[in-house]
This record gives sequence, structure tokens and C-alpha cells, in this order.
Amino acid sequence: MGAQLRVYRQKISSARTTKKITRAMELISASRIQKAKQRVAASGPYSRAVTRAVSAVATFSNVDHVLTTEPENVDRAAVVIFSSDRGLAGAFNANVLREAGELAARLEGEGKEAVYYLVGRKAAGYFAFRKRDAEQIWTGGTDSPEFETAKEIGDAVVNKFLQPASEGGVDEIHIVYNRLVSMLLQVPEVVRLLPLEIVEGVEAPDENDILPLYEFEPEVDKVLDALLPVYIESRIFNAMLQSAAAKHAATQKAMKSASDNADKLINDYTRLANNARQSEITQQISEIVGGADALSSAK
Repeated sequence: MGAQLRVYRQKISSARTTKKITRAMELISASRIQKAKQRVAASGPYSRAVTRAVSAVATFSNVDHVLTTEPENVDRAAVVIFSSDRGLAGAFNANVLREAGELAARLEGEGKEAVYYLVGRKAAGYFAFRKRDAEQIWTGGTDSPEFETAKEIGDAVVNKFLQPASEGGVDEIHIVYNRLVSMLLQVPEVVRLLPLEIVEGVEAPDENDILPLYEFEPEVDKVLDALLPVYIESRIFNAMLQSAAAKHAATQKAMKSASDNADKLINDYTRLANNARQSEITQQISEIVGGADALSSAK
């Protein structure tokens, strides 16, 4: 009984230590997520405005440009996957990697070759473990994204997009990231950045509507050439901020669950320890009573 009681007390001590760690991580994530949500809210209007402008030009004009023109044959597609550098975030990384796998399967079914660009150590480790190739990898800073990193990613994918597929270029750019819906829900999302396929915030015109006229200064090609990296960088940076906010929310949720499980373990082992202690006391009393009876009988 004594050895069993000692084991229970060790488990209680271990669970309490674990609870302190998970509780501290939960509070850290709770403090970081507010700042992350503010950064997402601040970057959202600019990203949406750029997307609306480019989408409107693509829909309501006849400009022939890589931003607005769908290629006849699509052979290769770039897939940018946003994961995290650290774990302890529940199914955060598993969800985004599964979504990326489904996208890759869909692209392969359409006869397209996927070219991967990875952000975060978890995605890099996932690909390295499975011995899958990646065109380029960025690690570090996923908890607090910087625009310089988004610019590097944007430059890399835009350069590939402007190259012919026969020379190693790509015809499409997709991004896969976790979007923060609420503190309890983070949804993996796939967005095709190029070529543009939707108009965000612009309703389709009626037959009798007069389409807006766009004037470009100095020239349409130069304006759209300058707009291309701005559009890509703004969307990528917004995706990085969304992913960071979602990761903090996932960590907070996972650590809250871990703290609750630690509380349950502490309560369970405390009850078992009390039962073991009560059994030990009962046995000691029985031995004392039995010894007293034996002495009385001997007299």
C-alpha cells in the first residue's frame, strides 16, 4: 500500500507541474492573439481593396495581361503552404497539410504539376520526413510575421509565374493557410491568387449597365506590372497574419484542454491516493486489533 500511495503522489506532482506549464502557455497565447487579430484587421482593408481593384479590371475590361488573362494550357502550379514553426497547437498544422494534399491531388488529376513553397518548420519537417521536394522554404517568425518575409515569398512566386512553364515557371499560384474564424474555430483555406478567377465585392453587371472605364497612366502594361507584386505581397502577408492569429488561437485552445485534462488527472489520482491511504489505515487498525486479540488469548 505504501508503494502504491507513493506512486499516486508522484503522479499528482507531475500533473500539477504539467498544469503550470500548460496554463502559462495558455495565458501567453491569449495575450498574443489580441495583437495578432489587430494586425489582421489592419491589413485586411488594404488587401481587399487591392484585390477588388485588380479583380474589377480583370472582369470589366479587355486588358491583355498576365494578371487578367487565363492561360490556354496550365502545366505547373505553385502551392504556398503556411504552417507554424512550433507545435502544441492541436490539429492546426495537420489540417493545413491535409488541405494542401487534397489540393495537390486535385491539381494532379487535372494534369498539373504542383511546385511547393513552404512556410514554417512543421511543413518543412513534413516534406523532409516523406522525402518530398520543395522549391523554397522559409522558417522562423511565423508567430509574428514580417512584411519582408512576405515580400521574399511574393518575389519568388511572381518570378516563377512570369517564367514560361517550359523553363521551370508556373502558370498558377495557390496559397493554403488557416483562417481565424473564432477563438474556437480555425478553418484551412485554399485561394488561387493568379490567374484571377473571382471578383471580390463587385457585383456582376446587367446587360444594360455601362461598364466602368479605366484610364491608366503612364501605360496599362506598366501599371499592371507594378500592381502585380503589390497584389501578391498584400495577399501573402494577409495570409501569414491570418495563419499566425489562427495558430495562437489553436495553441490557446489546446493548452486549455491540456490544463483541464491535468485537473481531471489530479482529481482522479487524489481520489485513488485517498482510497489507498484509507485502505492502509484500515489495514493497520486491523493488524493492531488482531495483535491485541492474540495477546489477550495468550494470557
